[in-house]
Amino acid sequence: MQVESLAIPDVKIITPRKFGDHRGFFSETYSKPAFEAAGLHLDFVQDNHSMSAPVGVLRGLHFQVPPYAQDKLVRVVRGRIFDVAVDIRHGSPTFGKWVGAEISAEAWNQILVPVGFAHGFVTLEPDTEVIYKVTAPYAPEHDRGIAWDDPDVAVSWPLNGIRPTLSDKDTRHPRLAELPAHFTL
Repeated sequence: MQVESLAIPDVKIITPRKFGDHRGFFSETYSKPAFEAAGLHLDFVQDNHSMSAPVGVLRGLHFQVPPYAQDKLVRVVRGRIFDVAVDIRHGSPTFGKWVGAEISAEAWNQILVPVGFAHGFVTLEPDTEVIYKVTAPYAPEHDRGIAWDDPDVAVSWPLNGIRPTLSDKDTRHPRLAELPAHFTL
């Protein structure tokens, strides 16, 4: 397993080993001992799976507040996404900054988005399927978000002129400046 930090070092790209032969392939996409050996001590409790039919489906930017805050390990099993993590930890030197990476079935990479970050992605191919592990169960009363197009955060979504397809909920999130300090360092 290869672990690489992004420009905000708490966000990691993880690439599991993949063994192939004439039958196909085998890969351990998650191994608690391997993660712990890499210094990543996480207790995943739920797996989620989404499928987005058109290109340009934008999901986010989401997070859950304590006591249901979630670390997320996100991978793509079909297609390709541009995945984004926004630091929403007050007191962090990177508060309000974002990092993004292309995650795809072909590259077989994953992104680890820790607690204290808002998370979202946009699909870059049709019929994209995303699977992600989380360290806390979904808790609707603790579910929050920030506007995907907050000009103060200024995520550079690779939409290439496509208007994103959003859920109704994702069109109503407040700007980061309007949120209370849910996470502090």
